Amino acid sequence: MDVKDFYYDLPQELIAQDPLEDRSSSRLLVLDKETGEIEHRGFKDILSYLNAGDCLVINDTKVIPARLFGVKEGTEAKIEVLLLKRKQNDIWEVLVKPGKKARTGTVIHFGEGILTGTIIDVVEEGNRLIQFSYEGIFEEILDQLGQMPLPPYITHQLKDKNRYQTVYAKNDGSAAAPTAGLHFTKELLEQIEDMGVKIAHITLHVGLGTFRPVKVENVLDHHMHSEFYIVEEEEAAKINDTKKNGGRVICVGTTSCRTLESATGEDGVLKAGSGWTEIFIYPGYQFKILDGLITNFHLPESTLVMLVSALAGREHILNAYEEAIKERYRFFSFGDAMLILPHQEEQKSGMK
Repeated sequence: MDVKDFYYDLPQELIAQDPLEDRSSSRLLVLDKETGEIEHRGFKDILSYLNAGDCLVINDTKVIPARLFGVKEGTEAKIEVLLLKRKQNDIWEVLVKPGKKARTGTVIHFGEGILTGTIIDVVEEGNRLIQFSYEGIFEEILDQLGQMPLPPYITHQLKDKNRYQTVYAKNDGSAAAPTAGLHFTKELLEQIEDMGVKIAHITLHVGLGTFRPVKVENVLDHHMHSEFYIVEEEEAAKINDTKKNGGRVICVGTTSCRTLESATGEDGVLKAGSGWTEIFIYPGYQFKILDGLITNFHLPESTLVMLVSALAGREHILNAYEEAIKERYRFFSFGDAMLILPHQEEQKSGMK
């Protein structure tokens, strides 16, 4: 399976640089995963595609202000550090730029010494382990000194850092937002619940691997980054009951999808618990629990384009992307959304 099979040509001007003022006013491309049929809607029309008895699964991770700018001790050299994952207490795995200035033993001062970091090891893919020292509470210092880790394709400054969080973000730990959730407002979620749709919360802390390009020609040679997830007993029961009662499980975002598919056994039952997942979903994958997906438009040749291709078929996905480009949809993190559902005549009965 060649990585080039997942390429599409995207005009630069369609990469959304800023969030919309009203989260739920984005557009929605609805794709029938069996027939490839496409409809163009607004995101609020999502209500017409959900049925009582369905379960919407959302990722309540919270993005931390993970980008820190410091100075190397004994020099004026500037160093940028991006927190990827906490290994233990004050030791974090990080991405460092420029790497050549951050050898083992290097000491970096942030915020005129409020926070100090010492590089203690170089690990896989050139990432570093850094040990922080400070007085007070780390999260408060991070909030004071850190910036939101926006993806590299967003060049505009974010005026309100809450716009790179979902309205239901709760558990600190992500280096990137689960962006499919950015379209929801609290009001829209209330309307969905009022319809008789269950909302289940899971947590997956999104790593920077989300943005890493696939650097191998053969997709099967790609190694996925690992991410930490939590599925609580009560939430697993909501999802399992939905399946048992004939409802559909619709994930908000590829992170929710990867969590469920990682924690579900071959018997189709979701198990509560926590752990690390490196699941890589590409065409040929048999989904164990997921029925539908709300997602954004993803980068060409990315693992996320491969995931949606596994769900709806590569041809249907590339055709939908082509259609979205023609219709001038907004792409990537702050862009428009896509709803991928199984073919179901009655799902349109609420449509006007």
